[in-house]
Amino acid sequence: MDHTRKASTARLTRRDVLRHTSLLAAGASLTLPGCSDLHNPQSRSPLRIGLVTDVHYADKPAAGSRDYRESLDKLSSAVARFNEAQTDFVVELGDFIDDALTVEEELGYLRRIESVFAQACCPRHHVLGNHCVYSLTKEQCLAVFNASRSCYSFDRAGFHFIILDACFRQDGEPYGNKNFKWTDSDIPPAQIEWLTADLRATSYPTVVFVHQRLDVQNDYGIKSQAEVRQCLETSGKVLAVFQGHYHRNDLKEINGIHYCTLAAMVERDGNAYGLMTLHPNGSIHLEGYGQQSSEKLASSRA
Repeated sequence: MDHTRKASTARLTRRDVLRHTSLLAAGASLTLPGCSDLHNPQSRSPLRIGLVTDVHYADKPAAGSRDYRESLDKLSSAVARFNEAQTDFVVELGDFIDDALTVEEELGYLRRIESVFAQACCPRHHVLGNHCVYSLTKEQCLAVFNASRSCYSFDRAGFHFIILDACFRQDGEPYGNKNFKWTDSDIPPAQIEWLTADLRATSYPTVVFVHQRLDVQNDYGIKSQAEVRQCLETSGKVLAVFQGHYHRNDLKEINGIHYCTLAAMVERDGNAYGLMTLHPNGSIHLEGYGQQSSEKLASSRA
């Protein structure tokens, strides 16, 4: 998590939405260093962003196609590459750990894998996945990340970035303490309202990060995906959405927005992570390592 920034709560209320909107409106007129011309791509610098997903670390034997213990070394290798590339920040797209017999064991898994991720020489951001809060509460998980919120946004070098939290049941109840089925994933109305206000307030081209998928209507998809996608499309500012959960590479373009699903690090086939370069004109080059595919995503929105 980028420890210098505070962001949106795990469960947003209407009051939270209105407060956050007013703060965004107050800050929208500020001139950021090096970004005096919001609409001039030449005023922005290329960004390098490290991406990992579905690490599923656990100190338990391999099962099926997943080798849980190997994720420690795999993540260490990815972080070393990110440091070598001098990434501007890194994002972990959810399911950082797998389940254990007790809450204490799961917290131990989370602290251990986070200590590896903390070796990144840049700000870190976490997206909550369903396995992160299988036995744990969101508050317990965020405390390990030294973070207070699971849904927020931030700016970097003339671009806007949004972290979404889809770990809610369709009835609005947040995941935690084994109170959900993984097929019941939703982004509740209050968070969509916050997202709408956040996109309205920014002038920057935007990239979104989420764990569950916004581009499919099967078990891996977010129930409110149509409403969320409409919000993203209406803004005219979103370049791409990066997501995990599915464990395999996939890429779709829906109404001008790229939806890039990354391969899981936990799978036995080898390592999997990506190094994204976000160019000033809004085009994206994802350099894949191991089982992660490389992709070039063009954009006309920046």
